[in-house]
Amino acid sequence: MLSYFSDLRYREVIDIHTGFRLGYICDAELDDVEGRIRSLVTPGKAKLFGLLGREDDYVLPWESIVRVGRDIILVDCKEEFRRRQRPRRF
Repeated sequence: MLSYFSDLRYREVIDIHTGFRLGYICDAELDDVEGRIRSLVTPGKAKLFGLLGREDDYVLPWESIVRVGRDIILVDCKEEFRRRQRPRRF
């Protein structure tokens, strides 16, 4: 199955252990030396309907991805998800 990154942005990410919905892919970390995707990033939850910003993003290592389906991406994160602060935009 051939997928484009733009197609991944419309797939929801779900943890297979807890059923926790992490949201939709918003970014990816690329290794420019090896030419591979290192991790996928989903945005953190909105605080007070987005008026107070968002929580830190979820960074999902490529090794934790179990299955990329037509509508969802299943991840296996046995430990706590790594978080990353969103860059501030003014």
